[in-house]
Amino acid sequence: MKVFLKCLAKVKEATGHGAELIVLPECFNCPYDENYFTDFAEAIPGQSSNVLSNVAKENGIYLVGGSVVEKLDGKFYNTCTVWSPDGELVAKYQKAHPFDINIPGGTSFKESEFFSPGTSFATFDVFGFKIGLGICYDLRFAELAQVYARLGCHVIIYPGAFNMTTGPLHWELLQRIRAVDNQVYIASASLARDTSGPFIAWGHSTVVDPLGKILGTAQEKEDIVYCELDLKHVNKVRKMIPITFQRRTDLYDVVEGKTFISEEKS
Repeated sequence: MKVFLKCLAKVKEATGHGAELIVLPECFNCPYDENYFTDFAEAIPGQSSNVLSNVAKENGIYLVGGSVVEKLDGKFYNTCTVWSPDGELVAKYQKAHPFDINIPGGTSFKESEFFSPGTSFATFDVFGFKIGLGICYDLRFAELAQVYARLGCHVIIYPGAFNMTTGPLHWELLQRIRAVDNQVYIASASLARDTSGPFIAWGHSTVVDPLGKILGTAQEKEDIVYCELDLKHVNKVRKMIPITFQRRTDLYDVVEGKTFISEEKS
């Protein structure tokens, strides 16, 4: 309940500054540690869903509910939900790529030992923008972002929590790459850094524009990043550098669920 009250306070603060679409971080209501996942797992709809729905409705906003540990049909998923100003569920995304990493002298974690991978994409429409969803480690996979771009997305949102090893190396870099390659806005909401917890997050929630310019970023502490997105800017960038129309689909193509590489027939 304490974490919900803190999130509610932050949402109200952001709404008071005119925010209409608010994004929470990955595992916002649960310690990011395999020892806690089972205890915090819940169905959707469930306790967290009800709170997110009510918060969205009470504040008249679209709310991207970071992610929660979802229990479904005996399996567990790292799941992001999106709620409308009416409190309705408008999108649900299960993390496609469980975070497995083993860096000697750094971080070791195997999310796939607990979470099952999601098998579908998720988009929703807000104020003329089409928005795609990923979660944290999904940011490393170019194909996911490429599919969203092909589906017509102008923004891709990644609730996340990079660690202290990969965060300083790749957190900002990957966001800028995904933004430039796909000519979309990238928005990534991270957990704040808590050195007393089982997982120490890099922090630095960030928004990047389609040219790779950083529009706003936090530091490691709790904070709110405010940014105004411009649909005309997306369209202008895509006309300036028309990669959308210059792709060699005779050589390669990226479609939902599969990547095809064309080969010359003998």
